[in-house]
Amino acid sequence: MKTKPALLGLLLIAALMLVACGAAGAEPEMPATAAGEPMAKGDEAAQDSSMAKTGEAAMAEDSTMAKVDDTAMAEDSTMAKAGDTAMAEDSAMAKAGDTAMAEDSAMAKAGEGTEGESHGAVGDTAMAGDEAMAEGAALPAWLMAELVDVNTGQPFAIADQQGKVVLVETLAVWCSNCLRQQKEIQALHTALGERADLVSVGLDIDLNESPEQLRAHAKRHGFDWTYAVATPEVAREIGQLYGNLFLNPPSTPMLVVDRQGQVHPLPFGIKSAGELQEALAPFLGGS
Repeated sequence: MKTKPALLGLLLIAALMLVACGAAGAEPEMPATAAGEPMAKGDEAAQDSSMAKTGEAAMAEDSTMAKVDDTAMAEDSTMAKAGDTAMAEDSAMAKAGDTAMAEDSAMAKAGEGTEGESHGAVGDTAMAGDEAMAEGAALPAWLMAELVDVNTGQPFAIADQQGKVVLVETLAVWCSNCLRQQKEIQALHTALGERADLVSVGLDIDLNESPEQLRAHAKRHGFDWTYAVATPEVAREIGQLYGNLFLNPPSTPMLVVDRQGQVHPLPFGIKSAGELQEALAPFLGGS
């Protein structure tokens, strides 16, 4: 009795094992297949949807890139147009520059002509003014003061010699330098010969010397040009106008009065006949 139940138990266990083995061999395919197909379809649909979305995104990106390209092309076109405009402006500016240069050149030429004419007119005006001044300007009073020629006793004024060149030496009978200078004046007249347009005047500015002393001095040395003793007014004005050294005989002061009555001081010191001739040349000219 005990053996049968044991066998039955073993058989039951074996049957259960067979059932279990069968279930273990068949059931895995069904779940895998049943579960696999829905999962495969879901994955495929999801994958297709994702790919579709990716495609749409790619198409959107392509569209965006196309728009960007269009924008870039539009910008390139705009830049090209701007470049053309800039080139046109540069060309216009260059033409304007050429025009300005041409105008400047024309103005310069016109300016040269005008300047030349202006300078010519100014020069003519200046020359006319100089002539007018020479003719109408008041002469220094000492040129018009009445003096007496000690050799002839005749009154005269240096202004009476207007139109001639007058060489004036301020001197004193006692001055040895003055004597040496007068000998150079004598040599000058010898070198130039007789000239009606050149007059020499020895003007004694030592107020203590008399006309007789001066006449004796000129006769003793053979000086045959005009000599006179200056009045106090004449001596004073010469010192005021040209400096006190013109009242100092040893400095051998000399003045040139030109044809228009203008006074030109010469350098101090003894001047040779050649130096005097050179100094007088601009005033004597070719006449």
